[in-house]
Amino acid sequence: MSYTLFIGDRTFSSWSLRGWLMLEKFNLPHSVQMVGLYAGTMAKDLAPLAPAILVPVLRTPEGDVVGESLAIAETLAERHPEAEMWPKDAAHRLRARWLCAEMASGFSALRASCPMQLQHVNEGFDTTPDVQTDLARVEVLWRSARGISGAKDGWLFGAYSLADVFYAPVAARIIGYDLPVSTEVREYCLKTVSDPSFRQWRRDGLQVTYDPFPYPISASARPWPLD
Repeated sequence: MSYTLFIGDRTFSSWSLRGWLMLEKFNLPHSVQMVGLYAGTMAKDLAPLAPAILVPVLRTPEGDVVGESLAIAETLAERHPEAEMWPKDAAHRLRARWLCAEMASGFSALRASCPMQLQHVNEGFDTTPDVQTDLARVEVLWRSARGISGAKDGWLFGAYSLADVFYAPVAARIIGYDLPVSTEVREYCLKTVSDPSFRQWRRDGLQVTYDPFPYPISASARPWPLD
């Protein structure tokens, strides 16, 4: 038996991406069902999964339903300790949970000003002071993760963890809007969007076309890395 994950659009739904990476990157059997995030049918599509009103939503093999990405993450980590979704070390695990919780509740300026889009790179984006503040906080948190884990490059805590899942859409925003960050942060972002699972998600999303495109496109937009 496998999990069923209910998601919205792949190109734009950052939380759907997180839910999928939890299952895909840790090799948990699953299938995916799309809901009408942009078609106006999301409430109807999610009605059988009440009280869920947002994506992603996870249905367990037993038929139980859980919403909210942090709750999904903790549920999967508890059910599959062998997958080592959180870092092994207790101190690293504590810090990883902190990073994920802050991602789930913060970074409002970055989210609002730079909605995730995986189609192209917008050059010349006007980075507001509030977005700059959020980017500076990302730098601090990622640096703290490496400081405690000892990982000089690669994933934040050495091995891939839920912290990398939760910050994948942040990395996509930094790449997709060509945001000003340090070399170290940009390298991590490029590693994230170069990961085979991420690339598969993006390829699947690009099978859907939009006319008009939901978000403004910079006059100097360039192709996505690795295209």
